Amino acid sequence: MTSTVSRTAIPALDAIRAYTQAENPSAFLALNSGTATFTSPGIQGAVAYRRAGDYLVQFGGVFAPPEDYGKLLTAFLDYARSLDCKVVTVQLQRHDAEIYARHGFTVNQMGASWAVSLPDFTLRGSRFMQLRNKISRAFRNGLTVEEVNAEHYQGSITEIDRAWLGSKGEGAHQLEFLVGETGGDGGPYRRLFVGSIEDRPVGYISYSPVYGTRHGWMHDLSRRIPETSPGLMEAINSVAIETFRGEGVPWLHFGFTPFTGLDSTQELTGHNLGYQWLMHALFAQGGDLYPAQSQLAYKQKWAPSLVIPEYIGFPDRASLHAFAHVFRACGAF
Repeated sequence: MTSTVSRTAIPALDAIRAYTQAENPSAFLALNSGTATFTSPGIQGAVAYRRAGDYLVQFGGVFAPPEDYGKLLTAFLDYARSLDCKVVTVQLQRHDAEIYARHGFTVNQMGASWAVSLPDFTLRGSRFMQLRNKISRAFRNGLTVEEVNAEHYQGSITEIDRAWLGSKGEGAHQLEFLVGETGGDGGPYRRLFVGSIEDRPVGYISYSPVYGTRHGWMHDLSRRIPETSPGLMEAINSVAIETFRGEGVPWLHFGFTPFTGLDSTQELTGHNLGYQWLMHALFAQGGDLYPAQSQLAYKQKWAPSLVIPEYIGFPDRASLHAFAHVFRACGAF
């Protein structure tokens, strides 16, 4: 049997639309530029991954129907061996994690995704007083928000990205792979909300489609020009929420944040205790690697009604070497 690797997003898009049993809210990121798609003749589904050194870093498990899931996973592992590579897999859902564990992987919780049920959502009440005040302040400072065509705003997006990255300090990298983008093959399917002051775009949020029973949109890539109005991103998101609610969208997902939502009751049998400790330590002290605490604080402002544990799978046993290659695939170093 000859397997194939595609640099286009079509096989991945077809798979994540058709096979939603794993309910991965970040599945659309499989379409990111630079992410390869593995398929195998006679087996339904697709696998998304990037190569980093001697690892294939797989994203989101296998997007396949139940009868072909194990077959496609085995074919992908065989493909990795043919390249003399190992596989480390990230953002597994619980359904995926259990299957990977049965295939010999050591599986640990790596973080969580967060989501808000939009039909039940309101900014009224005392719990949202500070958030409402921040949003109101942004609009009083002259902010306007509109949904736009990303192609028509590419120059403004580039300017915002450049200013945002510059504020992160010398040597900062713009992450990819496990975060969204505004262009590429997935561009036509995303939605972009832009905030402007005095007709100058100063911030944006891109939303990616989410499929499955908890379908809706995912608050994905967000950028702003530093030192603009406080409450800017909250105001942009509030306009998007009202737009989605008006359309009857059931869920707004806030995506995956590593090192957050850690819950010992969600760990699988056979998980690695040392790696479990490391995730808690990185949440407490690993801000230089990833700003998990600030990311979580933003998401918790919206009182998420659903926390979804997500997992990392190591071949054989947990490995710092393999873990480092996940961040290498993301362009962190």
